Amino acid sequence: MKQSHIELAPSPASLIESLRDVGYSMETALADVVDNSITAQAENIDIRYAWNACRPWLAVIDDGTGMSAEELTEAMRFGCISPLEERHKDDLGRFGLGMKTASFSQCRHLTVFSVKNGVASCCEWDLDEISKADDHRWLLNVLSERDIESREPLGSLVRQYFSDRVHGTAVLWEGIDRMDAGISSEKQERFLNGLVLDAREHLELVFHRFLSPEPGRKAVKINHNGDALVGLDPFNSKSGATIELPKETIPGKDGSKIVVQPYVLPHHNKISKEEYLKYAGPEGYLHNQGFYVYRNRRLIIRGTWFRLIKKAELTKLVRVQVDIPNSLDQLWKIDVKKSSATPPASVRDQLQRIIGKIECSGQQVYRQKGQRLQGAIKMPAWSRRAAEDKVFYEINRNHPLLKSLSNSLSLDQQEQLKSVVRMLESSFPSDLFFSDFAGAPEKLQRPGIEEEQLARMLDDFIDFWGMNDGASEEQEAELLQVDPFSSNKELTVRLLKQKGVR
Repeated sequence: MKQSHIELAPSPASLIESLRDVGYSMETALADVVDNSITAQAENIDIRYAWNACRPWLAVIDDGTGMSAEELTEAMRFGCISPLEERHKDDLGRFGLGMKTASFSQCRHLTVFSVKNGVASCCEWDLDEISKADDHRWLLNVLSERDIESREPLGSLVRQYFSDRVHGTAVLWEGIDRMDAGISSEKQERFLNGLVLDAREHLELVFHRFLSPEPGRKAVKINHNGDALVGLDPFNSKSGATIELPKETIPGKDGSKIVVQPYVLPHHNKISKEEYLKYAGPEGYLHNQGFYVYRNRRLIIRGTWFRLIKKAELTKLVRVQVDIPNSLDQLWKIDVKKSSATPPASVRDQLQRIIGKIECSGQQVYRQKGQRLQGAIKMPAWSRRAAEDKVFYEINRNHPLLKSLSNSLSLDQQEQLKSVVRMLESSFPSDLFFSDFAGAPEKLQRPGIEEEQLARMLDDFIDFWGMNDGASEEQEAELLQVDPFSSNKELTVRLLKQKGVR
C-alpha cells in the first residue's frame, strides 16, 4: 500500500503565540537583535525607546550591510536558516528564529526597514492581524514608501537615520505588552524603564569584546538613547593586579579549537573599593566565579563551573574565559536565546583538568595573604591551630599583655581570667564572620583603638619587658611585631618617643 501524505501547516496565530513564551527576557531579546546588527558588520548601533503616551516602542538601528527586498522577506521567515547549515565563522545567529522570536517575546508588532545599495524595503508582522485571519495563512505585510512616511515613529526614525545612508537596518518593536496590566500607567512606564536599563548593563557585559575590542579588531559603538555603552570586562584584564594564567587550547576532531584563558581577579586590598565593587557585580564574587563561555567573542553563559567543582570562597576570584567557534553550537547545545550552553563530555574532561591547575592559583591569593600576615606578626592576639583535620582559632595565652595581666592577679582571679578567655574563644561568631566575608570582605573592619587605650597597653608592655630605662633597636622591632602595636606602628613609635623609651 502506497504511503499517503497530508499537508499540515501550523496555525500561524497559535504558533507565534506559543513562541512568545520560549523564555526570552528583555535583555536577552535585545541582545539577540543586536547579534544581527553585528553579523551585518555594523559599526554603529542605536537603541532608541520611548513610553510614547502609553504606546511604548523600541528600535534597534544599525549601519550594517542592509538587506534587499528579497533578503528581507527571507529574513522575516520563521526558521529562515537551518541550525544544521554551516554558517560564516563570524555569524552570531543560530536557528534563523532569533530576530522574530526575540521581538515577539516583547511586542505584538514587528517592523523591519532596511536599505541596501541605496534601495529601501520594509516588512512587518502584526500578531493582532494574524490572529484575526480566518484562512490561517502567513501574511507578511510589505510597506510602501507612502506607508513608511505616514507611520510614526517609523517615519521619523527613517528620516533621522536613513536620509543619507545607503545601507543599514532598523528593527522596530511596537505593541510592547509584557507588563502588568493591573498597575497604573506611571508604574508601567517605570517598569519598562527598569527593564531597558537592566538590558543596557546586560549588553555592556555580553558585547564587551566588541565595545572594547582586542588589538587589531574594530570597535562597535552602541548607543542607548544617545548615551554610549561602555564594555564591562568581567576579568578586569587591564588591571596590573589581575593575574593572567597560561592560556590553553583544546583541539576538536573537526579541526576546531577551544581556547581557555584563566584569570585571578585582584584581592580587595590590591585595588580601590570602587573598582572592587564594580567587578564583583550585583551578585558578588562568590556567585560570579567560574567559566565565561564566548561564541565568536559574544558572551553566552557566565559564572558557572558546569558542576565540575562547587563554588567556594577560596576560588571566588577565579574567572575563566572560554572561546568556542559557532561550528560547535550543536555539541555545546547552544539554545535559541543564546543564553545557555553545556560542554560535551570530551571537553568536560579537559576543563576538569584545567580547573585542577587554576584552582590552586585562586586559593593562593588568600593563603599567601594569610601567611604574610602570620609571618609579619610574631606575637598575634589570636593564633591558628590545626589538629586532626580541623582548624581552631584561639586567643594567644602567651601574648605579653595577657601574661602581664595574669601575673598581676591572684590565683583565683587567674582562673577567672582563663574562664573568660575560654568563653570568648568558644563563642567566636564563625558562621556570621564567614557569611560577611563571603558576601563583602572589603566591608570587614577591625574595631579601632584610641590613642589613650594604646598608651595604657604600651605602659603595661614596657613594665612587663623591663624597658623603662630605654629600648634597644631589637626590642623596638620586636615590639612592633606584637598585636595591637603591629597594626598601629606610627602611633606606637610616637608614644615610645613621648615616654622617652625610644
